[in-house]
Amino acid sequence: MRIADIDRLHSQLSKLEDMFPGYLSEIVEGSLVMNAVRPFHGKSITRLWSEVERQLPTAWALVTDVAFVFDDQNEFCPDLAVIPAEAEGENRTEYSPDLIELVAEVVSPSSIRRDYEIKPRWYASRGIANYVILDPLKGHCVTMWNPGPEGYRGQDTIPYGTDITIDSPLGKLTIATNRFPVDPHAPHPGQS
Repeated sequence: MRIADIDRLHSQLSKLEDMFPGYLSEIVEGSLVMNAVRPFHGKSITRLWSEVERQLPTAWALVTDVAFVFDDQNEFCPDLAVIPAEAEGENRTEYSPDLIELVAEVVSPSSIRRDYEIKPRWYASRGIANYVILDPLKGHCVTMWNPGPEGYRGQDTIPYGTDITIDSPLGKLTIATNRFPVDPHAPHPGQS
């Protein structure tokens, strides 16, 4: 993909987000992707933000829904990313993924494959130490660590209601999951 094509995609992303409030846009595998925002999505991000923010060292800050350009076909807007406070203070619309120390995504019905398959490979390939998936459809949290070129080599799945501890370069972060919403319409374990 040429620079002109990348600039055109960035321009399209900006226009789409302005034209369709309530949708988030990303570039995934060279395609523009739009996701409708659901209340449980925002509630999950807000609760995770408050859990993580109070434990962060002052040199680090949280951002949400800003672009991180991985290559010419993948520009992700994580639901939550921890980057240096100095970089966050620049108040940019896009950042290098090399700044991310911890990243989190909230699963929606249309993002399952991206959140569980595509993004872990990209996040790990850039050395992002920790990846957290909040899944209101299944009522659990997935933590991934030990990044490598093919993906994360460590992974745990923890049901909501259990506190999780992420041993990260930022220190130990404890997240209470008992207040994360679970979609009442999603099939849960034991249901078909």
